[in-house]
Amino acid sequence: MFKRIFCLLLLAPLFAAAQNVMTPELLWKLGRISGQGISTDGKYIVYSVSTPNADENKSSSKTYMIPVEGGTPVEVTDKESLLGNKNISPDRKYLLTHKEVKIKNILGTDLHPDLPKSNAYVFDNLNNRHWDKWEDGAFDHVFVSPVDKKEEAKDIMPGEAYDCPTKPFGGDGDYLWRPDSKSIIYVTKKKYGKDYAVSTNTDLFEYNIETGITSNLTETNKGYDVSPAISSNGTLAWLRMKRDGFESDKQDIVASTGLGTVNLTGHDDRIHVMGFKWSNDGKHIYFWAPINGTIQLFEVDYTGATKKLPSIRQITKGDFDVNGITGQTGNILIVSRVDMNHATELYSVDISSGDMKQLTHVNDDVYNSIGLCKTERRWVTTTDNKKMLVWVIYPPNFDASKKYPTLLYCQGGPQSPLTQMYSFRWNFQLIASQGYIVVAPNRRGMPGYGTQWNDAISKDHGGQPMKDYLSAIDAVSKETFVDKNRRGCVGPSYGGYSVFMLAGMHNNRFKTFFAHDGVFDKRSMYGTTEELFFVDWDWDGAYWTPKNSAPQSKYNLQNPITHIAKWNTPIMIVQGGKDYRVPIEQGLQAFQAAQLRGIKSKLLYLPDENHWVLSPQNALVWQREFFKWLGETLPERK
Repeated sequence: MFKRIFCLLLLAPLFAAAQNVMTPELLWKLGRISGQGISTDGKYIVYSVSTPNADENKSSSKTYMIPVEGGTPVEVTDKESLLGNKNISPDRKYLLTHKEVKIKNILGTDLHPDLPKSNAYVFDNLNNRHWDKWEDGAFDHVFVSPVDKKEEAKDIMPGEAYDCPTKPFGGDGDYLWRPDSKSIIYVTKKKYGKDYAVSTNTDLFEYNIETGITSNLTETNKGYDVSPAISSNGTLAWLRMKRDGFESDKQDIVASTGLGTVNLTGHDDRIHVMGFKWSNDGKHIYFWAPINGTIQLFEVDYTGATKKLPSIRQITKGDFDVNGITGQTGNILIVSRVDMNHATELYSVDISSGDMKQLTHVNDDVYNSIGLCKTERRWVTTTDNKKMLVWVIYPPNFDASKKYPTLLYCQGGPQSPLTQMYSFRWNFQLIASQGYIVVAPNRRGMPGYGTQWNDAISKDHGGQPMKDYLSAIDAVSKETFVDKNRRGCVGPSYGGYSVFMLAGMHNNRFKTFFAHDGVFDKRSMYGTTEELFFVDWDWDGAYWTPKNSAPQSKYNLQNPITHIAKWNTPIMIVQGGKDYRVPIEQGLQAFQAAQLRGIKSKLLYLPDENHWVLSPQNALVWQREFFKWLGETLPERK
């Protein structure tokens, strides 16, 4: 591990005049808050704080409670005694758990027991790996057992090669009890192999514990059905996308009523629901959704057995993100809130007025000791005469009479909102605090501006969105404080693909590029990525089809490898070794091409990281190498 003094020497040219700014080391000491719930007596907020330890290269977590009106937090060791256990049936007779069950023989040791030291895998179907793990024939199943433990736990999915919780990010929120304690609702995608890899058709199933019969509650919908929740009145609601294969379709809240399934948010084209929670009285649903470059809190009426379109009301407004609801007490919601200058803290929200009050203050001491960054909204006219929101983030103590190096940030996703987020890798506060202006466009393909804007990126990854990026950097570059000779372009995932594309079409706008886990070659990406539904939908199928194999097809013209001969600018490439979404050959091909073409280039390879960077020391290496690269390729002018 580099010593702190070396890191400071690398960054010294950019912020030698003021040490009281965010640094990589300081960022990785911040506490990360997660709301757990409100105590069953309604008096306390329960939350956890995870704190990274770079020296030990791991994080530790503690749980606290504070009064719902705010106050001094107290550490707790028995969270269940405060919150209860949702996995215990309402009648207190049964307990739900989940664990892995061996279903398929895939490992060499499964197939050849006399070879116990083999580490081979033998596949006869697709979906042989997912996110950052190889499939080994084991699947997560839900089990139900009597609380008194007099009987063995019963697998409610016996022999099925399907997962609940869903992989790779599901948890115990993927299953819950009906209020009568007679049945269990759970989420899974009952497809296997190739069928699993090309489909998003995830459903809600109901298992009757008395009869053992399972029924599909969402069979008619062919897209995602996830995140089930039941109101105090016993009404089931969940999140739904309609189109199979489209992982970024408009996501709505639907509920079961006397009239069948009712879509509660489908009539508002702006709304793409990220998560929700029932009101305590079961008459409303509170949810958070992106809108105009932020994530805000909304309320929708539950209409029950009426045909009236439900009323949707935006509760909060401001330049911040509400990214979760911990619970409700009276007319108050407890939510998680962030902005580009502050990591997550818990706030109370007056449901009627939207007024907010900060309740936790885990990182106040840090933020009170450093200079904060100004964030500014700009509306830029695109090449097709649309208005596009662009976030501009300025260094602390910004002086408009000076010139600053400026970075175009390209968001991943591709259909993920670019809001007042606070990332621990692509942290705008950290980047701006080292003396850079950050330009972050809400280009085509971001929710919060209607389905047409969000859908426009599909099958056009390298088309209009690239023009949107250039419109943004060109508009901001008209300012005298932008140093046009010190501009860079950076981004992860789809943003990394964008960097590779722009490297072949930027017409010398940029002096440096930085791509993290980006797609460099669509053909090899199609041949190695695991969630094939994404490339099938967004690239309109396989590369060998007649429409995609034609030289002038979008598949070819919007493929970065096609434009490698036009690369002429230094580029740094980051690649995770366990990234199976954008696999290793993408970064290696890009680096090898740049090297063989004689372009100044660097490769940061992270063998144990997936599509993200999760370990503290690797994250610090990432940030030190990032700023070192920028210092080398955007040197301060003398």
